[in-house]
Amino acid sequence: MAAKVASSTNKVFQNHDDVHISFEDQQRINRFAKHNARMDDLKVELDVKKNELKCVEEALDEIELFDEEEDIPFLIGEVFLLHKLSKTQQLLAETKEQVLKEIASVEAKAKGIKSEMDELKAHLYQRFGSNISLENDD
Repeated sequence: MAAKVASSTNKVFQNHDDVHISFEDQQRINRFAKHNARMDDLKVELDVKKNELKCVEEALDEIELFDEEEDIPFLIGEVFLLHKLSKTQQLLAETKEQVLKEIASVEAKAKGIKSEMDELKAHLYQRFGSNISLENDD
């Protein structure tokens, strides 16, 4: 009794969606991912700075009710120093200005990174189309 053995043909099925990724493309993808992670860090830093600004503004509003001669504790580093109302208001105003500068700096960094990410995203979507997803799940 003879057995029939079907020989399998070695067909290579290629998905038409397969795209060659060059070294330069991989570098762009990596740079985009790095910038994306940095943007997440900057968002957290910006939230912290905005919360700090809110606290300083609330402190400025709150001490308006204090008497001019009353000593008000002001935290500098890890030490509370006692100051009169006008000096505390001056220190809080300086702190507020510093925090506003820090917020502007973080926003400027984020804007620069976002600009580069937009360029990378445009190039990568042009190159890979629907084969790549660069959108956040947020």
